[in-house]
Order: sequence, then C-alpha cells, then structure tokens
Amino acid sequence: MLRDTYIGLVDDSFIGKHVKLAGWIDSIRDHGGVLFIDLRDKEGKLQAVLEESENKELYDIAKHFKEESVVLVEGLVRRRPSGTENPKIKSGNVELLIERIELLNASETLPFPIDDNIDISEELRLKYRYLDLRRPKFQKAIKTRSKALKITRDFFEENGFYEIETPFLIKSTPEGARDFLVPSRLHPGKFYALPQSPQLFKQILMVSGFDRYFQIARCFRDEDLRSDRQPEFTQIDFEMSFVEESDIMEISEKLLSKLFLELLGIELNIPFKKITYKEAMERYGSDKPDTRFGLELVDLTDIFKNTNFNVFKSALEQKGIIKAIKINKILSRKEIDNLTEYVKGLGAKGLAWGKVENGEFNSPIAKFLADQEVKAMLSRLDAKDNEMIFFSADKPKNVYKILGNLRLQLGKMLNLVDESKFEFLWVVDFPMFEYNEEEGRLEAMHHPFTSPKTEDLDKIRYIIDKENKEDIINIGENIGARAYDIVLNGVEIGGGSIRIHNKDVQKLVFKILNISDEEANMKFGFLLEALKYGAPPHGGLAFGFDRLMAMMLGFDSIRDVIAFPKTQKGTCLLTGAPDIVSDKQLKELHIKIT
Repeated sequence: MLRDTYIGLVDDSFIGKHVKLAGWIDSIRDHGGVLFIDLRDKEGKLQAVLEESENKELYDIAKHFKEESVVLVEGLVRRRPSGTENPKIKSGNVELLIERIELLNASETLPFPIDDNIDISEELRLKYRYLDLRRPKFQKAIKTRSKALKITRDFFEENGFYEIETPFLIKSTPEGARDFLVPSRLHPGKFYALPQSPQLFKQILMVSGFDRYFQIARCFRDEDLRSDRQPEFTQIDFEMSFVEESDIMEISEKLLSKLFLELLGIELNIPFKKITYKEAMERYGSDKPDTRFGLELVDLTDIFKNTNFNVFKSALEQKGIIKAIKINKILSRKEIDNLTEYVKGLGAKGLAWGKVENGEFNSPIAKFLADQEVKAMLSRLDAKDNEMIFFSADKPKNVYKILGNLRLQLGKMLNLVDESKFEFLWVVDFPMFEYNEEEGRLEAMHHPFTSPKTEDLDKIRYIIDKENKEDIINIGENIGARAYDIVLNGVEIGGGSIRIHNKDVQKLVFKILNISDEEANMKFGFLLEALKYGAPPHGGLAFGFDRLMAMMLGFDSIRDVIAFPKTQKGTCLLTGAPDIVSDKQLKELHIKIT
C-alpha cells in the first residue's frame, strides 16, 4: 500500500509515530517560512506542516503545489501547539511534520471550489460530478446511502427474506409510465423493456414458494422529470406470502426504525398513525398529507345548499362541493394576488377569500351571501378577528387539488412547518379504481394486480357489463382496494398492496380496465398461467430509496443522493448520454431513423 492509514483516522494515538499518508491537498497556506497543508481523503482531514528551516529544497517545491493535487506524504505525528486545536475534526489535536512529500498527480485550476458553502449551477456541478462529489455534504450523502443499503440487507436477512435478483430485460407491459425499450438484435422487430418495477416477477417468486423476497431494485421509467424523479431509480422492494396488510406495515415500520436509529440516532414511535384515503382527502385535500401542521379543509357544502351566490350554486348543481381553509393572519393584497395566480396555475378560475375584522366578514363575495349563511360559516370555521378564509367550489377532485396545494403553500408562507420533524403516516382504504374523464373508463388507482376488498367482489362482477356511465363511476370508485401508502412529511416514500392471487379475480379486474382476454394473455399471460398453480395469498411494498435518503439527509432533490444522476431533461452532462450511435450499430439492430 502507498499509505499506512487513512488521513482522517490519524488521532492522538498516532503521536510520536512516523506515518506514510496519501490523498488530496485540501488547502495550502504559506505563512512565511512555514507551509500549512491540509490533507484530505474519504475519512477526513489532517493538518500537515513543512518548515523551510528544516528542508528548504522541499519547501520551495511544495509551496507551488495546487489545491486538489494528489500527494504522498511521510512524517512524524505530533501534538498541535496549545490553542491551535480543531475540535471539529478527529485529527484536530495533532498535525503531521512533513519529512517527505511527493506529487503523485497535479491538479489544474478547478471549475469551482470544493466547498459546501458556495452556490454552483446544477449544470456545472453535474458536468464535473466527480469534483462535486468531493464536497463534504455529498461525501456524507453517498457514504450514508451505502450504509443504509447494508442496514437494509442485514435487516431483511435477519427476518428470513431471500435477496433475489429479477431481470432487467423483460417484456413490455405498459400500464403506467412509458417503458424504455431495448431492440433485440437476434429477434428483428422485437423489443425488450427495462423494468418499471419487479412487480410481476416478485409475485411469481411467491408462487415459486420462496415466501419472503427482497431486492435493492433498479427501476426505469421514461417519464417527465422533476426534483423527485429520475429515469433510473432505486427501490427497496419486498414481498411476503400468507400475510395481511398489518404484517407488511409491521415489517416496513421496523425497517424504517432501524434506518433512522442507526443513521440519524432518531428513535421512531411505532406503530405509525393510520388515516383512510377518504379522510385524508377531506381533511387535507391530498392522499399524501403533511400532518406537521393544521390548516385542515372544512366542508361548507350543506351551509350553502340553497345559496343564491352563482359561483357556489353552479358548483353544487354540478354535484360539486364547497370547502374552505382558515388562517390566523390577514394577508396583504399582494400576497392574496400571488396566491390567486398560484391556484390559477392549478386550474382554478380564481380564489374566493374573506377576512374577519371587528366581528364582521369582509369579502368581495360578502354581498352575495345571506346573513344566515355567513353566520353558520363563521361558526363552523370558528373564525375570529384578524383571520382569513379561502374558498373553493368545484367538483371534489378539483377542490382537493386546489385547496390541498394552497394549504401547503400557506403552511410555508406562515412558517407553520417544523422542518426538523419526521411525521410518518399510513394512508389506507384506497379506492380500487378512479374514472379517467379523457379516456371515459375506469383505471387502477395503484396497479391492476392490487387485490380488491373481499366484500366488494360482487360490485366488480356487477359493473363489468354495465354501460351506464354514472353506474360505472359511482360503483367503480366505491370498490375498496387492499392498498396502503406510507407518507413522510407529505411525501409518499412507499406504496404497496395485498395482490390478487386468484386468476379469475385477476381476469375480472382486467375486464373492468377494458383489457380484453386477448390483450391480457398477450401482456400478462405468464402471470395468469402462474396463478393457476397454487398461488398463495401474498403482498408487499416498495420504498423509493432515493427519495427516502434525500428526506433523511435534508436534500430537496433526489439528484443530490445519487452518485451520477440525470438532469431534468434526462441527460447525463458528465458523459453526454443519450448520444447518437453508428449506422453499423443501427443496421445490426434492424433500425432506421426517419
């Protein structure tokens, strides 16, 4: 080895010893006859000292070295002079008196400093990602990620799970996001797809009798990207046989508890709270509510059932609802205008609001409301002086979208969110289906392999041949699913379900989703075939590992916890991917670009 130990591990126990170290020059300072060189490697930093009086020739060479150059250093470890200690680092009580220094590789001037406390454009950071990753916060992020994976593997193995890898080159079965397609050279005109999740293979593993499976799964989705999306991402994926929802939840909570305790020293309170999908939507306007603050939605529909205010009246005639949020502050006109523009971006026509001053309700809409309506509304909201009310009247889906997002915006504006808090929540009792207005059909709220609640199987059989749209919507959206999501601080970090293990039930669900027998056999025939041969009841869950790591470490974007992420446009600025390929390669794949 070129070194005796890591730079960052040198501490008081090394005093009086000669050591050989290798790493990077973090900083270099010439104090007129004394050269201070901070050395760095993956374990930390150490101050090294080179005195001109001891070795002028070496001093004259070393003072021209540049930061981030790679060096080999030998010398004596000694205690730092009193008053110069640095308690922030492991080696803060000692320093290395340099006796020999060798330049292993010189660095050119960097495009940006290796410093956490400077703002660098993401484009520049990702182009030079190898330099970006030298910064302390990203060193910590990638190391923590690695430790989290080890904890996860150890946890599952201790609980009787097998780590089983599933294929990357699979059959395309598009039901959600777009697949990434891979052309087959040996089968011209045919394509593999990269897996969006190991869903079907882990179910088949349960049919295979392995009982408990887990995988640190790489997944791929060709979708539009945001801060919490990447075309390739990592899941903590697991599946269990002969279980119910509570068993999956218990394992999930134990894993999260272990991760938070060992990585952050935080002891989680388990079991986590549970809330139904219906309650989450009605109280928070979201199926992934942030429960760290209040500002809950209040239903006013019944109060305005006979209103003459056209906006409310029209919404109710269209089977809509009226809800409101109350805040204990009067906002400025500019703030209200900004919020109005914000909700317009969500599809609202505007934002109705009012304020309570001197016991009176003052609002642009006050003149359209009856006195008894105002009185009942203020009573239900428990509205007091110097408080504001924001309204939304529309179809339930739109009201929840508008007020749910407005609630989050107001929470930030009013500093109601405790960012140091980790608030976990299970959302349960999801509907099995939701109606897609554009396509005029029911679609799976989670995925088509989620088991319906046993008591709702008759409803599935009832609506299969129905043609009346209202019957299909009303009954379809009231069929319960054995699905569950786990939410952290208003972000879904995992989701799962008890799966369909009976082929006849699976076929019924496919029919409701307008997937014909022919199409079902073409896309999912291998699953239907497997379900014929003694498939056990089973279920599982997948955590978004990148998202979980970002939240645990306090990053806004999952790109910051991935070693080599793609940009929001799906490009790798480091390597230039995606890129063109040669005509020869295309010809071998029987592909022509037009």
